[in-house]
Amino acid sequence: MRRWPGPELTGGTIRAVASDPGPRLPVESFAIEVADEVFADLRARIHRTRWPDQVPGVSWEQGTDMGYLRDMLDHWADGFDWRAQERTLNAYDHFRADLDGVRIHFVHARARHGSGIPLILSHGWPSTFVELLPLVPLLTDPAAHGIDGPAFDLVIPSLPGYGFSQRPARAGVNYRWTAAAWHRIMRGLGYTRYGAGGGDFGAGVATFMALDDPGPMIGVHLSNLEIPPYTGPGSVPLSEAEKAYLTQNQRWSDAERGYSAIQSTKPQTVGYGLNDSPAGLAAWILEKWRSWTDSRGDLDARFSREFLLTTLTVYWVTQTITSSMRDYYDNRWYGAPLGLTDFVQVPTGIAVFDNQFVPEGEPPREWAERLYDVHRWSPMPRGGHFAPAEEPERLARDIAAFFGQLS
Repeated sequence: MRRWPGPELTGGTIRAVASDPGPRLPVESFAIEVADEVFADLRARIHRTRWPDQVPGVSWEQGTDMGYLRDMLDHWADGFDWRAQERTLNAYDHFRADLDGVRIHFVHARARHGSGIPLILSHGWPSTFVELLPLVPLLTDPAAHGIDGPAFDLVIPSLPGYGFSQRPARAGVNYRWTAAAWHRIMRGLGYTRYGAGGGDFGAGVATFMALDDPGPMIGVHLSNLEIPPYTGPGSVPLSEAEKAYLTQNQRWSDAERGYSAIQSTKPQTVGYGLNDSPAGLAAWILEKWRSWTDSRGDLDARFSREFLLTTLTVYWVTQTITSSMRDYYDNRWYGAPLGLTDFVQVPTGIAVFDNQFVPEGEPPREWAERLYDVHRWSPMPRGGHFAPAEEPERLARDIAAFFGQLS
């Protein structure tokens, strides 16, 4: 068992249920256990926060509201029970796989009854594997939750450089690198046929799994669109709906994409402050969760503070905010732009959770069909960017229905 932090571990090997026994994947079982001194230091840093001023009468317009953030940090320091959250997280089966010296963390949750459809689900930024855990009971035992569809064997990894996953100590760790790593994990677990899904960067990874190595893929399910299709010379002219979507998306970018500009150019610079200051880290992340979700401007009405602080704590105790932001740099400068012939031929289901507090634009189906073989298109009445945490039952039902129609 590998504890965090600490050097002690023992190796192990697991074999997953599959239609054809595959190669064995050497892994280490893993338990989350954060040392008490890490939290003593966290509380001390919060209590020593040097607060900036805020323009009178301005709340969230220029960034995270100071009153909200003060209240949240008070709870983080003096009310939040990490040990209770730690026990909840450790109720799942955690492992870390060694991929050429890079340890990748994942949760492995098997179907409760019989064999399940193998499915790897990935989160994005600024999120963690915790976002996806509400799907586990719904998809491993759908009948018990009134969901008509197949059960799943779920593999839920932490992206490289997020939480308990390491990131290779080099540039160029992009969607394509992670997609290949996820194929290695699924094959190493013994799965010969499997699906992939996710949102944000996770949607990008699932897309490149299907583009680069479609053979073992049953299907792809996305909760948002991460990879834009090719629209250059030789492509079909944009429809009016596509033009309207791109116009709204540009408005969103003008107002909201400042974070991406710095993270895709100078992630190291901003990382010094976020890695050193709990207030800075919380402000940077929570603003995104408010704007990108179906929060209606009120995070407390949408999420428990325990959930949000668990997400922040995973970043804080692992010191991975800087490495997570390198996804933006690596995918911008080391990415492979799509061409006219690039197309995901693997059947794809898309649940359109386009109800963000700050609207990003609703993509029309024809936009997705430029890149994907869309078999299922499901506009959702509620839920935004972090659908597994916002609307887990709606998402689980859509995943089950999509893969059910393929089986």
